[in-house]
Amino acid sequence: MMGHAGMAATAVRYLRAAGAPTKAAPPVAQDPTALPRPSLRAVREDERAPLDPAEFRAVLGHFASGVTIITAPGDSGPAGFACQSFASLSLDPPLVAFMVARTSTTWPRIARAGVFCVNILGAGQGALCRAFAVSGADKFAGVSHTPAPATGSPRLADVPAWIDCTVHAVHTGGDHLIVVGRVAALGTDPAAAERGPLLFHRGAFGHLST
Repeated sequence: MMGHAGMAATAVRYLRAAGAPTKAAPPVAQDPTALPRPSLRAVREDERAPLDPAEFRAVLGHFASGVTIITAPGDSGPAGFACQSFASLSLDPPLVAFMVARTSTTWPRIARAGVFCVNILGAGQGALCRAFAVSGADKFAGVSHTPAPATGSPRLADVPAWIDCTVHAVHTGGDHLIVVGRVAALGTDPAAAERGPLLFHRGAFGHLST
């Protein structure tokens, strides 16, 4: 299996490539009975749908999601950012994915580490999320954390669940990158989980009511 350094090198090489996704394994032989895949090409300006970015954001804001903080270790201190775009991807092998803007200043630090921890936030942790959503501040100031068991990435205290990962692959996704992580360890805090999840809906935090 590729070590952390190798994974980090793969991720950094991706950042230097112009739209060429990294791959974790050689391509699988094509099934001769399968239908041919359509050819892919860039969308021309005159083919773009007349979508207003504000309307796009407002409509998709109706999809309620959980909230996470992605963290990674670093030589100059830990790195982390708030992330709403997180999902489980595969059970076998165990994979998860998160999306990050190409303009993120935190992502290159995570890429260099080659590892990360997904900290799933619970109800009442909106302030913690906001602290990690800003740029340029010391996001970890006053935040209690311990090293995750497999990668050493910061595991934040009092989160309902955490997922410790190595960078498995990075793909293009328009103005974002799609980062796939292979799960190395994970766990929950039953007491924190009792509070329920932190939700994000239409630009505001919420929680489940029972």
